[in-house]
Amino acid sequence: MKRVWVGEAESAGNSALEQLGFSAAGEGLFSLWMCRSGEPALLSSVERSVFRPTRVLMGGLRDTRGSDPPSPTSRDSGNSEKRVLITTSKYNGALPNGDRGRRKSRFALYKRTKANGVKPSTIHVVSTPQASKAISCKGQHSISYTLSRNQTVVVEYTHDNDTDMFQVGRSTESPIDFVVTDTVSGGQNDDAQITQSTISRFACRIVCDRNEPYTARIFAAGFDSSKNIFLGEKAAKWKNPGGHMDGLTTNGVLVMHPRGGFTDESQPGVWREISVCGDVYTLRETRSAQQRGKLVESETNVLQDGSLIDLCGATLLWRTADGLFHAPTQKHIEALRQEINAARPQCPVGLNTLAFPSINRKEVVEEKQPWAYLSCGHVHGYHSWGHRSDGEANERECPMCRTVGPYVPLWLGCEAGFYVDAGPPTHAFTPCGHVCSEKSAKYWSQIPLPHGTHAFHAACPFCATQLVGEQNCIKLIFQGPVD
Repeated sequence: MKRVWVGEAESAGNSALEQLGFSAAGEGLFSLWMCRSGEPALLSSVERSVFRPTRVLMGGLRDTRGSDPPSPTSRDSGNSEKRVLITTSKYNGALPNGDRGRRKSRFALYKRTKANGVKPSTIHVVSTPQASKAISCKGQHSISYTLSRNQTVVVEYTHDNDTDMFQVGRSTESPIDFVVTDTVSGGQNDDAQITQSTISRFACRIVCDRNEPYTARIFAAGFDSSKNIFLGEKAAKWKNPGGHMDGLTTNGVLVMHPRGGFTDESQPGVWREISVCGDVYTLRETRSAQQRGKLVESETNVLQDGSLIDLCGATLLWRTADGLFHAPTQKHIEALRQEINAARPQCPVGLNTLAFPSINRKEVVEEKQPWAYLSCGHVHGYHSWGHRSDGEANERECPMCRTVGPYVPLWLGCEAGFYVDAGPPTHAFTPCGHVCSEKSAKYWSQIPLPHGTHAFHAACPFCATQLVGEQNCIKLIFQGPVD
């Protein structure tokens, strides 16, 4: 199939539709062309260079206590120690007030100038709170396991020259590198108040090897400003057969590794819980139950491209440097947006030209914004008629096929890290209307994301709205210009 450049398509008329990926789908209707599995993932109108994410684009996470930022001119393909954490939230790739300091929608982890990792060292069994406090106040990192009023096990940690440690949590204190807040789904009001957060102040820590292959491991709980982790009497904890102590945090840290990596062939994995010492367990009966799950000896706490980390209130996506090198970028998404707009899709009723708004205006509904009936996929311009129920203001009858269902504006998914391939944006999540590639939509539609302390359900990665419908997403049907 021949392709044209964006500049050519702007004046190409009807012929540009097929060249840009539109194919005939009935009288006067067109649907977006979908990549065949044997074809290259890159469109000819998108230069290969835009698939090389730069350090400036991803944003650098550096040690807030003195490490140097990386060079913005370096290529990520040669920077295999880079890792990126991306939050799945309602903000479609950016926080409402912008990224500020350690509170961002995505964080890049780089090799620190100076190692700050720690590893277990001396174990103390003490019988008084005073003795436990004395050990914890020595200035070293330590984990305290309170077994009873009269017995506490304190594990001291010593400096590790071979690892870098990054901490994630709700606290804004200096030990936290990545500050996260509870995700309010896109279906709720922006002003919704979270009365009590379920995310731990010091939720987890990620320890990365400083040498190749730069393995990254995740552990539940993070060290506080006193360099301590405390597991009280009511916390789930135990002594392993090897003699070392371990435990779980109140609401736990869950991890899911996709099967087959984070690619267009990926399948969901199984959610597991990670312990304070990094062992892998099956899930507890409820999120905060006292009884731990079963040890899964065949699995490890090593993070891989596409791993999901759930902190009971926020879910993070882990991307590796190699994964990002083969992934689409913001430039690629913008090029796809321009290609669709250059093909001049039209409302089949009003015959007015539709256009996806600029990515910078992703929260403002514009006059030319495409709207879709999510029960059938037909794309229209906005109109106020077609209501079929007074109780459901959003339920409309499609004038093309008479199907009744939600009628919503369409938005391009702007966070490139959520895409499993570089295919054209052909599918929309239901009921939110975020648009991405077919394989990306189908992948996220089958991922059961933790919800609250008990439930799991599929959700849109761009806005966290719970998905509905038979497939959780719908193929979009555009009409081309009739001139």
